[in-house]
Amino acid sequence: MANRLSLYLDLIRWSRPAGWLLLLWPTLSALWLAAGGFPGWHVLLVFTLGTVLMRSAGCCINDVADREFDRHVQRTAERPVTSGRVSVREALLVGAVLALLAFALVLTTNAATIAWSFAALAVALVYPYAKRVVAMPQAVLGVAFSFGIPMAFAAVTGAVPPVAWLLLLGNLFWVLAYDTEYAMVDREDDLRIGIKTSAITLGRWDVAAIMGFYAAYLGVWGAVLGASTLNTHWMIGIAAAGVQALWHFGLIRDRSRDGCFKAFRLNHWVGFAVFAGIALSV
Repeated sequence: MANRLSLYLDLIRWSRPAGWLLLLWPTLSALWLAAGGFPGWHVLLVFTLGTVLMRSAGCCINDVADREFDRHVQRTAERPVTSGRVSVREALLVGAVLALLAFALVLTTNAATIAWSFAALAVALVYPYAKRVVAMPQAVLGVAFSFGIPMAFAAVTGAVPPVAWLLLLGNLFWVLAYDTEYAMVDREDDLRIGIKTSAITLGRWDVAAIMGFYAAYLGVWGAVLGASTLNTHWMIGIAAAGVQALWHFGLIRDRSRDGCFKAFRLNHWVGFAVFAGIALSV
């Protein structure tokens, strides 16, 4: 039993929290903006636990969908499903249980949030297969990883205002930035096995495009929130995120695997800087 639990924790990347932190910070930012401050413990716990559960369920789905590809990639060959230590049926069962737990949390909110959760689930299920047909599947991931924003507004206000969709658009650019860095790590393997990624599609323009994505992310959020949130804390938060983006340029400019992977792993601090600026301003 202890061995199976260890495998399941490896399956959901429990020891690598960067993935759910990338989901959490924009979601918490949206909660604070929708509530005009601290949103209350109930909704905070629902979205924090729900984020961890859904990211974990997504890992299960992704590993099942990619198991034939992952065995040819050095970084992913020993994942539990790919290596055969966890069966496809087991992985899908674990993913289903986690998704149901997340849905049980959503049921404690309101009708609008429940309705939008089905759209979020649909995008999450589509993403693992997008890399087979979409030249930049990171854009699909961007929608999936940004859906906590409209859901947060729905949970607090009962509706999704235009500002939520603008913030989702801006956040999508951030996902394009960090997941292209991630894709650069596996570019040679992906080219060999025929997977489509933004790193391959962008080619020699990958680094320039990533910096453009960072600029678009910070520009959209800055423009949307500037008039209502502009104060010293917000300015420090957005500036800190921008400085980190510039640092990441230094990490990825030579396109080394280690540099690109380090930039990806540390991206959650970019989101934290933006969240901190918002939380201290509203």
